[in-house]
Amino acid sequence: MIVIIDYGVGNLFSLKSTFSALGVQAEVSSDKNDLRTADRIILPGVGAFADAANKLRDSGMADAVIAEAKKGKPLLGICLGMQLLFDKSYEYGEHAGLGLIPGAVRPIADRIEQGLKIPHMGWNGLQITQKTPLFRFINNGDHVYFVHSYFADMPDNYVIATADYGGTLTAAVQNGNVYGCQFHPEKSGAVGLNILRAFCETEEKAK
Repeated sequence: MIVIIDYGVGNLFSLKSTFSALGVQAEVSSDKNDLRTADRIILPGVGAFADAANKLRDSGMADAVIAEAKKGKPLLGICLGMQLLFDKSYEYGEHAGLGLIPGAVRPIADRIEQGLKIPHMGWNGLQITQKTPLFRFINNGDHVYFVHSYFADMPDNYVIATADYGGTLTAAVQNGNVYGCQFHPEKSGAVGLNILRAFCETEEKAK
């Protein structure tokens, strides 16, 4: 079973409906004990990094997410949920993340051409940079849906896809069994469905 973490931030029921369309059992839960019995975990998120990080810690979910990820359980962060996987964010100050992937979250204004609209919002093609189980059912150049004003700045060996928006932005990441999508697969039509289907088939990392 997949558990979608409910910590007061995220597009929870849209995600659950997407998994239902795939014929996969998924439950929305705010109980950290459910993470221990889950086969896979989804960390969603929308809004401000600091607020989301604080809610995740206050709920007791942060430590549980870290523990399960370190055991090798597949974890997928989506949008802000992906950003929370990193060491820190510089969104309105400096704030600690979960530290599951090395790197920091920074304003996309630091990376893209001046004059482009922020947030980066809409459909954009994926440039797949590494072979990964997450993309086994999609092709390079397939389009997905983004809404974000910050991006993950990180070592290239953890980047599995980028997108071009007046500059190269991190679109998806992987560190072993920990995955992240800056875009919204649940809003990305057939391509997004195939990414989530692939996540459902990822294997637990050997302990």
